[in-house]
Amino acid sequence: MKSDGKWGYINRWEVFAVKPEFIEAHEFSEGLAHVKIGDSYGYINKSGNFVIEPRFEAASNFSEGLASVKINGWWGYIDKDGYMVIPSNFGEAYSFSGGLALVVIDGKGGYIDRTGNVAIDPIYDWAEGFSEGLACVKSDGKYVYIGQTGKVIIDPSVEEARHFSEGFAGVINGGKQGFIDKNGKIVIEPVYQKVGDFSEGLASVLIDGKWGYIDKTGQIEITPQFKTAIKFDGGLALVEIDDKTWGYIDRNGTFVWRSK
Repeated sequence: MKSDGKWGYINRWEVFAVKPEFIEAHEFSEGLAHVKIGDSYGYINKSGNFVIEPRFEAASNFSEGLASVKINGWWGYIDKDGYMVIPSNFGEAYSFSGGLALVVIDGKGGYIDRTGNVAIDPIYDWAEGFSEGLACVKSDGKYVYIGQTGKVIIDPSVEEARHFSEGFAGVINGGKQGFIDKNGKIVIEPVYQKVGDFSEGLASVLIDGKWGYIDKTGQIEITPQFKTAIKFDGGLALVEIDDKTWGYIDRNGTFVWRSK
């Protein structure tokens, strides 16, 4: 939460558990959160103490015990003690999932293992990280899903596609967005301006400039009414009504907390 231009962390009683002193403050992952103080990023624990001192140009969440960080213009990976375990040799580097991480080498996307060795050659003009055992990549001008050996598993024949979440992946066809399943079949027709990921059985969708939520049958569960709508986590979702009003809703769309 932001106060006087700085970010901190509140508890469920809306009291700051970590005082607002950061230029940026990101969500906790595996017990740590990356924050920006001054010109550098470091990692704090839930008490607000730095466990990895701020010394990075950029940083990301921990995943599978490692986090990508940027030093001297290049990305590598640190462990939770802050040691660089995979050297900063990459143009870009993303989170590990299933033991593999997307990296950019010489302008092309590929995948490395936890030792830093290339597992899938960097041949893709566009790629996402692995999610639910699959990665969405652009190969020969079309979007497909590969497995962890690099073999194409799903060819959905859509204009654009992205990662899977809870067995569904957002796709674009005819300029509109919808969802496919892991057979590559369209299960929720592309009729939305935009869609978010499924989380806890619901996905945010944009209809006529307003965000709401649908279930996995495509039925509207929470009426589109928000300027911004983030995915559900722990039964709550962060939403924004306007530039001054935001808060958390439950699965019924009822505010459990909102800004003053």
